[in-house]
Amino acid sequence: MSEDITIAAQVRKESGTGPSGRLRRAGWLPAAVNDEDGASHAIQLNMHDFELLLHHHAGEHLLVDLQIDGQRGRKCLLKDVQHDPVSGGLLHADFHEISMTETIAVTVPIEVVGEAVGVKTGGGVLEHLLREVEIECLPGDLPEQVTVDVSALNIGDSLQVADLQVGEKVTLLTSGDIAVVSVSAPRLEEAPTAAEEEEAAEGEEAGEGAGAAEEASEKAEQT
Repeated sequence: MSEDITIAAQVRKESGTGPSGRLRRAGWLPAAVNDEDGASHAIQLNMHDFELLLHHHAGEHLLVDLQIDGQRGRKCLLKDVQHDPVSGGLLHADFHEISMTETIAVTVPIEVVGEAVGVKTGGGVLEHLLREVEIECLPGDLPEQVTVDVSALNIGDSLQVADLQVGEKVTLLTSGDIAVVSVSAPRLEEAPTAAEEEEAAEGEEAGEGAGAAEEASEKAEQT
């Protein structure tokens, strides 16, 4: 079950690229919240506080109490966080007001725990193939992430979405036959072919020849 998270916000009076850039430089994050009627309202959040909030949570789809200008908190889902593609800095956040009695569909990250026996004793390679999964549940039952334990996996073993343990109150929406993790055999370096060895030898001989010619040229200049 998700923890109680409160975010303080203020009504944002200006919109557009210019005002949004000034807000960010002043330490505010431009944001918007869609109420239950579908109307969008421009707000702004303290950039530093919001960054700390995201840093302490595995996913960005969080259930929060959004308090705008000190008013009673609205139950909202953090639906989207936009990042600068170059710096990774925060650009904008979107919230949707929700009903606590209606199910929601969200994407949550998959966390891999444990060390696969095929990696530990067999030198295999663990491949994390699926990073997030779509689920459906009531807002109060929203998990921050889905955990998968890979300790029992040997070389050649894998786990699919259907193997994830999410509890009775959460429904997996992602197709169950999609692989989440697998353990593959150690990658062996391929021995060079005869043609590759011959080419490498010719390259070495050419390099030695060029070096000798350069050395001779230098001696001739000195005399």
